Amino acid sequence: MSRAEGRPADEQVVTYEVRGPVALVTVNRPEYRNAQNSKVTYALDAAFTRAVDDDAVKVVVLAGSGEHFSAGHDIGTPGRDVDRTFERKAVIWWDHTDKQGADSRIARESEVYLGMCRRWREIPKPMIAMVQGACVAGGLMLAWACDFIVASDDAFFSDPVVRMGIPGVEYFAHPWVMNPRAAKEFLFTGDRFSAQRAHRLGMVNHVVPREELEATVFALAGRISAMPRFGLALAKKAINQAEDLQGMRSGMDSVFGLHHAAHAHNAEVGADSLAGLDARAMRDSARPVRGGA
Repeated sequence: MSRAEGRPADEQVVTYEVRGPVALVTVNRPEYRNAQNSKVTYALDAAFTRAVDDDAVKVVVLAGSGEHFSAGHDIGTPGRDVDRTFERKAVIWWDHTDKQGADSRIARESEVYLGMCRRWREIPKPMIAMVQGACVAGGLMLAWACDFIVASDDAFFSDPVVRMGIPGVEYFAHPWVMNPRAAKEFLFTGDRFSAQRAHRLGMVNHVVPREELEATVFALAGRISAMPRFGLALAKKAINQAEDLQGMRSGMDSVFGLHHAAHAHNAEVGADSLAGLDARAMRDSARPVRGGA
């Protein structure tokens, strides 16, 4: 954590705690609604690796500190650090930091977004996303890489990046985590879907009052942790393979190309690859939550 963000130099952007058989991994940038910069991405990867390497840990819970799970990729805080962190753990590609245009964007986003989320999806231990408040754009990728999503009743979900001319976030799981017609509405409108609607669409496993969220998640993690570790790993792999046979992985690859065509188009005809929009503009354009109980 840099002092430029107004936080102590030793404060962690991701915290790690073990409670019995459960590892709690928490994104810790609440003042920025847990927006993900590269420092967060690599800190998450280190925390997940630590949980996998610990034989006493049976289940991993992913959380966000404060009022919101995650408002998405960091596109404007003082700690954005777009070009300062590139460790190449998810993919093998050349360093992008001295490159320009698509050469830079594809290298970075293959690593810290699509590649990392795929890497986390394959973690051989069950992962539960504990979601409250906003789960927007890049926040979806964190939740979708997990096996379960348990949401508070005030949580909401949205992927508004079509406003930038971009066809969804890099980890394009939309048609698999909800049905294709719902995915089109989700993207075409940029509207916020309530936790209740996300549950009806099958994207969320459980919706509970916020004050019951943590207890519910840890009770579920406790039941899962009673199962054999190897059996859980094989069951997870079996379901992931079934999703990929339904086209999930190849679909993501194809949409990743469209995603970068959109970035390149924006950069060619406008001010930048994000069509000149920033986090405030994206937030202010959002419509109220749709689809209550």
